[in-house]
Amino acid sequence: MDSRYDVAIVGGGAAGIAAARTLAGSSRSAILLEAGPRLGGRAQSVPHQGVALDLGCGWLHSAERNAWTTVAEASGVAIDRGMPAWGQQFRNLGFSPHDQRAARTAFEHWLKRMEHAPPSSDRASDSLLPDCAWNGHIAAMTGFISGVTPDRISVADYLAYENAATDCNWRLPGGYGTLIVMSMPADVAHHVSTPVESVLLEANGVRLTTSAGDITARAVILTVSTAVLAGNTITLPDALEPWRAAAAQLPLGRNEKLFLAIDGPAPFEAETQVLGKPGEASSASCYIRPLGWPVIECFLGGEGARRAEAEGEDAAFADAIDDLVALFGTDVRRSLRPIIASAWSANPRIGGAYSCALPGHAPARETLALPFNDRIFFAGEATNPIDFSTAHGAHDSGVRAAREAAAALRA
Repeated sequence: MDSRYDVAIVGGGAAGIAAARTLAGSSRSAILLEAGPRLGGRAQSVPHQGVALDLGCGWLHSAERNAWTTVAEASGVAIDRGMPAWGQQFRNLGFSPHDQRAARTAFEHWLKRMEHAPPSSDRASDSLLPDCAWNGHIAAMTGFISGVTPDRISVADYLAYENAATDCNWRLPGGYGTLIVMSMPADVAHHVSTPVESVLLEANGVRLTTSAGDITARAVILTVSTAVLAGNTITLPDALEPWRAAAAQLPLGRNEKLFLAIDGPAPFEAETQVLGKPGEASSASCYIRPLGWPVIECFLGGEGARRAEAEGEDAAFADAIDDLVALFGTDVRRSLRPIIASAWSANPRIGGAYSCALPGHAPARETLALPFNDRIFFAGEATNPIDFSTAHGAHDSGVRAAREAAAALRA
């Protein structure tokens, strides 16, 4: 590994790879350093019996304006443009049509109250009706969307995403993580299993100390998660304390996935969905036979993911199977087998799912996106003011940071 570069990119997720793609083919020498054993960050596709299971991001949200859609099309990667089954309880199992309408209405009214009469606290839970029977359902939904319960959500932040997102959500049969990793440009050097231990300011640039030796660069792009920025995994200069403080106001929520195999005959129809416990904050969303595959994807958010982490993987799988047995009958138990589970919160180099601004701190995203002294630049989904929590938001931030770095070097 050479020791001197024009630009060093720290983090090999969607933002880091997008930054590398932006710098590729230029006269600037660049290197990407990834602490973990693989590229992709919170995008990870795991092969299973000929299909790709996405443990992290799995949907091309706002797909018609999603940069990864363009990348996939340019690369000849297949895109499934079918409509998701979200919000449709299969055969109304455990969730009557009346209750589904009531839950949907409660969520919509909560959203309208935030839009038209936002609380002075900027706390989303302050827009809940205290006696509403569906507050647990709303908390489950925010867990899926933001990774946290409403008491930890900034209304301004939530609405910024809500107003920018579209209802177009597509999938990549070959895996979202697969697409992102394969997009790493060949002419930009990269190293995995190379954690950056410290960032030091020098007279003519920045020095990075790594397990493989020191690297000096004229500019550095930090794409690591807010949990890493605000924590002690990387020693940062004191001058970056405002950025660390901003990262602390944008903590990562909790979201995890469990995949179950369907072995043999079972009453599970392709492209259907059920909520395990529709009125509870810890409910899992079970997507059945996605793309016709013989699997069930159980998505846990907020309280559900916290509980799964606390109880352990075996207990989480057991809870998911119990939910499905309660809805479909005892005979399905023999057809369900655990495959794999994510553990994003337990990964010290990531520390959670995606960022959510704490009440009163939505402006922290803009602060975190500011460059320092034209030498250190910041990218990652948390720095995107409207498309945070998404892989395309991370992509766009990586492009922005790379362009800022290139402009600074020209100057």
